[in-house]
Amino acid sequence: MTEEHDDIQAARKLTEAYRMIREEMARAIVGQEDVLEQLLTCIFARGHAILEGVPGLAKTLMVSSLAECLDLQFARIQFTPDLMPSDITGTEVIQEDRATGQREFKFLRGPIFHNIILADEINRTPPKTQAALLEAMQERQVSVGGERMPMADPFFVLATQNPIEQEGTYPLPEAQQDRFMYKILVDYPGWDDEFDVIRRTTAGEPPKLNRVLSGEEILRLQQIIRRVPAADHVIQYAMKLVRATRVGPPAGEANQAPEIVRDYISWGAGPRACQYLILGGKVRAVLHGRFHVSTEDVQAVAKPVLRHRIVTNFNADADGMSPDAIIDKLVEITPAKESPIATNPATSGAVEE
Repeated sequence: MTEEHDDIQAARKLTEAYRMIREEMARAIVGQEDVLEQLLTCIFARGHAILEGVPGLAKTLMVSSLAECLDLQFARIQFTPDLMPSDITGTEVIQEDRATGQREFKFLRGPIFHNIILADEINRTPPKTQAALLEAMQERQVSVGGERMPMADPFFVLATQNPIEQEGTYPLPEAQQDRFMYKILVDYPGWDDEFDVIRRTTAGEPPKLNRVLSGEEILRLQQIIRRVPAADHVIQYAMKLVRATRVGPPAGEANQAPEIVRDYISWGAGPRACQYLILGGKVRAVLHGRFHVSTEDVQAVAKPVLRHRIVTNFNADADGMSPDAIIDKLVEITPAKESPIATNPATSGAVEE
């Protein structure tokens, strides 16, 4: 009971830290509250994210400002067609010991060994260099010269890509996209927000943001998120949602894919999508002051989790059916019946208490 009480207290701290981070970020970024919440969800769930949007929407500024609020080491890697894998992971050089005159190899660490990595315009570099991120993102280590070198902890890759310029770009392979917990779409600001952006950025110096959380505190909060309870019916709902995206059923099972999936999807999401739906739901629940996950939390994170994990076909392109539109339909038709455990005060552990 004491451990549960401590977890709820820590969850309250995360809720309060989320409020403070939003206040600090509002001094540098106008609007984009949903994008910020999704970024923080990835960080507290120990995941990575892709931000997709046209140039000039402050994607890079948002990531660098977030790193400033979190008191973490930050490195920006500008991906270009001539970027080499060693430019990311580091390289071995020969150094001479002046005292003994002996020469030896020494590994110079690359930017991947920072806490927050901004992979700027990740789709502008060839697959060989993109693959240099795979091991670091999934295994949280790199192998150099037969040695395994662990990443700093906490460690996040936040990548940006431009959806409109296709010349000279290399679309991310599906296997690498699956390593990203969220694909976050950054849209144009509204009238009032854009007016405020122009007024702020054309007068005065940018503000210096205050530190809100340290790396040690983030690691502690990541552990708390894992202990947020998720009822069986919520896990089953996440599974139903993901399995509904698959056109071909497993061996021995009947094909129960909805008509919209059979018409518009070539490949559906894998089990990692279920894991991220639950983890994303846990973080969202705590950020909004609850210590249990509901099906509404899963529905709220469905788009950023699934939009880069389903592959649409030619019919979808011809009919103008985007992944988001398909996900909206799947959320609409997938039953999300609540069970008594979700509303039982003994298991809800509301943070506000």
